[in-house]
Amino acid sequence: MGESAGPTISLRAAVLRGIPLTMLGTAGIPPPNLLVEAFQQIMAQAASGRLCIETEQVPLAEIGDAWERAQRSRVVIMP
Repeated sequence: MGESAGPTISLRAAVLRGIPLTMLGTAGIPPPNLLVEAFQQIMAQAASGRLCIETEQVPLAEIGDAWERAQRSRVVIMP
């Protein structure tokens, strides 16, 4: 259950009685200190050159051909 639409929900009791339902807590979002630590580690890896993402640079004129490959690899469209 999320709160993107608001903190409360209106739900008819019959909906809950008619189905098996399990609710678990947590949104699956790690605590802020863990996110900050992970972000810092990733940025350190990138700054040192140890984090690389293989890409294919493709001229904009060839975007049609590159579109198919973009489903399988990282394609960077260049103007």
